[in-house]
Amino acid sequence: MGNARNIAFWVVLFLMILALFNLFSDGSAQMNSRQISYSDFIQRVEKDQVTGVTIDGENIAITDKDGKHYATVRPQGEEIADRLINKNVEVRVERQQQSGFMSMLGVWLPFILLIGVWIFFMNRMQGGGKGGAMGFGKSRAKLLTEKHGRVTFDDVAGIDEAKEELEEIVEFLRNPQKFSRLGGKIPKGALLVGPPGTGKTLLARAIAGEAGVPFFTISGSDFVEMFVGVGASRVRDMFEQAKKSAPCIVFIDEIDAVGRARGVGIGGGNDEREQTLNQLLVEMDGFDANEGVIIIAATNRKDVLDPALLRPGRFDRQIYVPNPDIKGREKILNVHARKVPVGPDVDLRIIARGTPGFSGADLMNLVNEAALTAARIGRRFVSMEDFENAKDKVMLGVERRSMVLTPEQKEKTAYHEAGHAIVGLSLPKCDPVYKATIIPRGGALGMVVSLPEMDRLNYHKDEAKQKITMTMAGKAAEIIKYGEEGVSNGPAGDIQQASALARAMVMRWGMSDKVGAVDYSEAHEGYSGNTAGFSISASTKELIESEVREMIETGYQEARRILIEKSEEFERLAKGLLEYETLTGEEIGKVIRGEALGGDDNSGGSSIPSVTSLPKTGPSVAPPAAEPQPQG
Repeated sequence: MGNARNIAFWVVLFLMILALFNLFSDGSAQMNSRQISYSDFIQRVEKDQVTGVTIDGENIAITDKDGKHYATVRPQGEEIADRLINKNVEVRVERQQQSGFMSMLGVWLPFILLIGVWIFFMNRMQGGGKGGAMGFGKSRAKLLTEKHGRVTFDDVAGIDEAKEELEEIVEFLRNPQKFSRLGGKIPKGALLVGPPGTGKTLLARAIAGEAGVPFFTISGSDFVEMFVGVGASRVRDMFEQAKKSAPCIVFIDEIDAVGRARGVGIGGGNDEREQTLNQLLVEMDGFDANEGVIIIAATNRKDVLDPALLRPGRFDRQIYVPNPDIKGREKILNVHARKVPVGPDVDLRIIARGTPGFSGADLMNLVNEAALTAARIGRRFVSMEDFENAKDKVMLGVERRSMVLTPEQKEKTAYHEAGHAIVGLSLPKCDPVYKATIIPRGGALGMVVSLPEMDRLNYHKDEAKQKITMTMAGKAAEIIKYGEEGVSNGPAGDIQQASALARAMVMRWGMSDKVGAVDYSEAHEGYSGNTAGFSISASTKELIESEVREMIETGYQEARRILIEKSEEFERLAKGLLEYETLTGEEIGKVIRGEALGGDDNSGGSSIPSVTSLPKTGPSVAPPAAEPQPQG
């Protein structure tokens, strides 16, 4: 349909240009003749130099004895035919073809053409929405059909509680008498809240596949345009369409684009966005009853939404869609593994255990990368090795084996990672060391991985302190081996992560006795009425920084003490990493004990995530994921 409209436009444009060309072709032909004055023309006639004349209204085309052509314009009311005939000049009179209508068309056609081009480009700029260029206020909600692949609740795994809440809405649409006989009313709205990639949009598609009622989908950004009032008009039109199809479901994805709190920030909010939000609030629960239209919205920024949007009557249910736990990850892997041929050695539970903090989208990407890896090698099915390689690629990036490292750089990386591993194995509250490598990946020259035995839901003070100690072990290892002046910039990532964790302990988690159980995470120095948070004194800020520094320094000194105490094991592991490049947790234990490894097939093995990256399922602190930055 869109292609036909574009072709028709260009055909009409071509015809208009052709009409303009024909309209002015006569005039242009006359312009090609040499123009002379009327008096000069009369003199030439009197001297018998003119042999033929063509009169077209006021225009006179002249032909002289030499066959040359001239043109002039006759004064209005001047009669010249008799004079020309007396001089034996051949006179021809052309009938005027241009009517009054054609004359008007010649004046207005360029303007009509300009307006047509403007309408075309405005229509393209507005995305070709319904109603053409003048239909800015029409809703862009799309009626979802089963042509693009039906999704049901069987395709959604790992978020059982959220499914149960939404299954009830579907059941209400299918059998309303079951609930209404006890006085229950269908929820007017459900807000899906959770981190990116957890399956909020997939849940909405599953509702569309299960409910059997019209399902409209639209993005929050589709409401707001550059023209004031367009967004509110689109909201009205969307609800008018939905009421005609009631009972139905309207899904608004990324509602924070239009539902942000009003009057926040310097200078207030955007007038167009606020008008759109006001109209949305009225349509969802205003003076007129809105029966049979259920609004389902998704966002990962609930904190920025307007409070009026979140109240019961508009969004009766707020459904949290979290990252899945180990059982949920296994179910999600089973769903995606149904689409690929899996080898007999694949244990999805082991993969689920090794992917803490992965969202549903991450796990789907993991299965896809494993399939691509197996296809690249030429296998007929996906093996466990392919899943391990895909996990490393998703979490850390591709191995940079082509990167040229000097022996000194490799040695310093090996001692740095050996320091992390030795300290991590020595501290009981640290997660078990799973793998260590000195093969560069992404921006890191090497890394140590520790995986939790179960999903971490919170941090205790002693666990956080030992995590800081393990994080600072890389710097301690370099200083012990190469001295204070020989330390590199490799520990930069470690320092950044240790600082983030220590600040979270002091400013958010109340783990400092001197600072106390006060949340300073949104504090700022000085006072400003337009700044979020609250003011903090210079002495309190100095105390916070002092406590943060003390925690990091204590961790560093503890890591240094452990490495000096276990210097032999430290040396053995560093030399083992130089020889084998990648060691698993079991192999690290053998190297530390001085036992020989069975074969050297580990050289070229792959690594896992950094030891200093905090699990995504832990408390809401966000240190960077990659451990050491590029060294040297």
